[in-house]
Amino acid sequence: VVAADDGIQPQTIEAIAHAKAAKVPIIVAVNKCDLPAANPDRVKKQLQEQGLSPESWGGDTIAVDVSATTKKNVDTLLEMILLQAEMMELRANPTGPARGNVIEAQMEAGMGPTATVLIRKGTLKLGDAVICGPFMAKVRALIDDKGKRVKQALPSQPVKIVGFNGLPEAGAEFQVMKNEKEARELSEQRVTADRSAAATAEAAGAKRGTRLEDLLSQLEEGEKKKLAIVLKADVQGSLEALVDSLGKLKSEKIELNVIHTAVGNITENDVLLASASEAGIIGFRVK
Repeated sequence: VVAADDGIQPQTIEAIAHAKAAKVPIIVAVNKCDLPAANPDRVKKQLQEQGLSPESWGGDTIAVDVSATTKKNVDTLLEMILLQAEMMELRANPTGPARGNVIEAQMEAGMGPTATVLIRKGTLKLGDAVICGPFMAKVRALIDDKGKRVKQALPSQPVKIVGFNGLPEAGAEFQVMKNEKEARELSEQRVTADRSAAATAEAAGAKRGTRLEDLLSQLEEGEKKKLAIVLKADVQGSLEALVDSLGKLKSEKIELNVIHTAVGNITENDVLLASASEAGIIGFRVK
């Protein structure tokens, strides 16, 4: 979603990098088109600079001018999403135990830990025993996106689960188990395993991810490897100079791919992007 008056922002570029790393199609909603300062064509030019060429300009990226305030073209945007899903032949099997992912989790008064999930396949029903990471739930209630209690949820349906014994992480996968006993046993096993892993990491001093040295040491003789990096710097000038210098480096062994650049400290989002892309992170004068 890009504001027609503000244009592409650093967070938009970051979102595009995440979507590209996940190899998923991108649909752009150019919002706030009702404002006098709106300039959708400027946004489309900026999108083209990011490698997203709008369909109206002969490209293959769907971009729809909308207004959330006046509801202009919101129906068109929904049609485009459905059309994209149809072209990709996205299908899900509603039969069998449900699987899906947590969108968010929170503590709620009178309900305790709740998790909003998106069903990927199968059907989630009241009374199901669910496992998600180290936490389990006996589904006491299912609440849809309109706040209405429902008895079951089908694929692609967002629903809130009431009955968890803790707060699962956003993005974590959940699945329905055969019964509550099986779910509880698996939950206890995962809790024990997590504690053991944490103790081992603490004893070792610190938990470390893949270093650039490790990535480089994995290179095999005579085989050209791709090395992806996320680059952060303190100021724009330094960033541009680094990108330019890295682009000029030639190697017989490594093909360098800078997947994301930005000014500022290294953030959790940078780590998530690097993890998803199997990339290293380089910081220049940043925390």
